[in-house]
Amino acid sequence: MNKHIYIVAGEASGEAHAARLVSALKKQQPAIYITGIGGEKMRAAGADINIDFAELAVMGLVEVIKRYPKIKGIFNQVVAELRRQPPDLLILVDYPGFNLKLAKQAKKLGIKVLYYISPKIWAWRAGRIEQIKRDVDHMAVLFPFEQDIYQAAGVAVTCVGHPLVDAVQTGLTQKTAREKFALDKAVRVIGLFPGSRRSEISALLPVMLEAAERIQKRHFPIQIVIPQAAGIDETYLQQFVAGSPLRISIIKDDFYEVIRACDAIVAASGTVTLEIALIGVPHFITYKVSPWSYRILKRLVKIPYVGLCNIVTQQPVIKELLQDEVTAVRLEQQLMDLLTHPQRMQHAEQIRQQVLNALGPSGGADNAAELVLRLLSK
Repeated sequence: MNKHIYIVAGEASGEAHAARLVSALKKQQPAIYITGIGGEKMRAAGADINIDFAELAVMGLVEVIKRYPKIKGIFNQVVAELRRQPPDLLILVDYPGFNLKLAKQAKKLGIKVLYYISPKIWAWRAGRIEQIKRDVDHMAVLFPFEQDIYQAAGVAVTCVGHPLVDAVQTGLTQKTAREKFALDKAVRVIGLFPGSRRSEISALLPVMLEAAERIQKRHFPIQIVIPQAAGIDETYLQQFVAGSPLRISIIKDDFYEVIRACDAIVAASGTVTLEIALIGVPHFITYKVSPWSYRILKRLVKIPYVGLCNIVTQQPVIKELLQDEVTAVRLEQQLMDLLTHPQRMQHAEQIRQQVLNALGPSGGADNAAELVLRLLSK
């Protein structure tokens, strides 16, 4: 009988990682049966998705509380599925608030658990490592420093490497990328990347657009590209851009080509900032949650950075504007610096090399798939 894997990915970046893992598993074991929570990328890779991750994608403590009844209903539905048809392996991808509770239920049901992409225990809630030690059979981590943390705590762990080391590539130049998207080659392109969750977009996209409008009014003509994240409808984005005087292109696919087309990008904190850095485009990070969420998080978070590039390199290579700093004036100033600095591209290339060196081994998705198959064979 074919092995059955159940995968849970609760937001866009985790779903992208999960899709690469599903694709690698299907390449090595075509008959393997994979179900779970995900989206179109996981479906395209060969998984049977019965719950869409867009139902779970929300950021910020207050925002999660508002959506709690819906999230709790999905959680109960998944537990019932696991009880009715226990998989040979449950793979939990990031999304710790949901997935660590699910790991506890899986443990009670005698289901083997692999956790892929560690909760950020090195940043906050370090006590979760005891819960992981109790409820998770094996950790598959992306960064070498994470492996050291788990080994010291006596948790079974493998550093599989970050899939982006291999995945982030495009054969297009900036010129050919602009041709592909019918962008004006003579006008600067600014990328507005407001995140993959509605709560992020509603908090960040309006101020990003206001900053871009200030640049066009006060400095020079520009054109805007906005990537449409998985699980986000174009109509949702359109409500923010309707009536803007800017030339705006909302682009659903070809994410790395969208990055390549840009002169500068302002991006919500997340995996996307690693991707931008690895393509070598000047950018900075911004983030904003509700005031209550921020007050709570500021007391809990124990590292000086929120951006992954800064975390993995352990230095502030990318500018971060957070919370009260997220104003149209500050975003305008930072974008103008990126657009006009004479060493802008050399600096972006230096950052690319630093981030690449910090990300560890290549072959991340294939390494993770091999680990999965070893766990299934035990």
